[in-house]
Amino acid sequence: MSSFRDKMAAKTAELGSTAERQTTERPAAPPPEPRRSSAFKTGPGMLGALAVAQQRIQELETKSDKLMLPVNAIQPNPWQPRKIFSDEGLASLAESIREVGLIEPVVVRRADSGYQLIAGERRLRAHVLLHEEEIRASVIDCSDQDMAVLALVENVGREDLTDYEIAQSLRRAEHEFPTRTRMAEALGMSRKGLYRFLAFESLPDFVRLDLDLNPRLLGGSAADEIVSAIKKHGAAGLASARELWPAVVAGTLDQGKLAAAIGAQSNRTVDERSVSERSIEKIFSGKSHAGSITKDTNSFTVKLKTGVLSDAQETQIRELISQLFNVKPG
Repeated sequence: MSSFRDKMAAKTAELGSTAERQTTERPAAPPPEPRRSSAFKTGPGMLGALAVAQQRIQELETKSDKLMLPVNAIQPNPWQPRKIFSDEGLASLAESIREVGLIEPVVVRRADSGYQLIAGERRLRAHVLLHEEEIRASVIDCSDQDMAVLALVENVGREDLTDYEIAQSLRRAEHEFPTRTRMAEALGMSRKGLYRFLAFESLPDFVRLDLDLNPRLLGGSAADEIVSAIKKHGAAGLASARELWPAVVAGTLDQGKLAAAIGAQSNRTVDERSVSERSIEKIFSGKSHAGSITKDTNSFTVKLKTGVLSDAQETQIRELISQLFNVKPG
């Protein structure tokens, strides 16, 4: 019977597996993933972080209690990134457990009320599907930081975990670390990669509400670009994002093209507003057209044709401007 230590060793050697392994389980292929961020391409860093967490769990597991626990006494892992679980995959796992039993116990720690899950959420959910009242578990002592690192590093390399789910979990785990730099180091990430995921927090509420329902709508790189585009264009950018976002939800606008679309629409909006608010007054010298005064959202411009002013008039205009503004000789 494989131990939790063996399972963690396997994950260290094969980071990126798409499901917890039950011997007879055949996980369903994950649906297409949105454009992923490059933040987690620091494989050695993640492997190192997982190895440290594994060593810590290994030390604790040697002292663990093996118990049959009530399923309803086990609380979820608060740092678990995954929010979407394949119904087909869970049904397959449940059928496997029904036929051959639970091969790998779940791992928990004692909590103020009952127990808190460390690893094995799919196995726990499969027991719920089977209406099992008890589940076999290894009970260990584990710190909050150990749990946060283990849950994140174990999951972030998986192709079927969305960037938004990772971002939410990073936010939940952030208070377990003294600084974001230390958090990035613990997860084997670059600081820039960490901030790219934290950009999800700066998205407008109407975007995040849809991501709560369907986290696959937006990848980390696109989210970062969208936040930058809205920040650059201000109110016009936010209005453009609100107008264009439904097309992303409907699938008619690629999420990777949304930032550019926000910029283009914002610029058109500003240009149209400038034209609509522009006023032009013509200046005449007698019956001859001498120039114009133009005012729009960005400027107030006085244009006079060469030769229409006398030297005295030019001097008067310059003196008036000097009185109104701080004019320095060119």
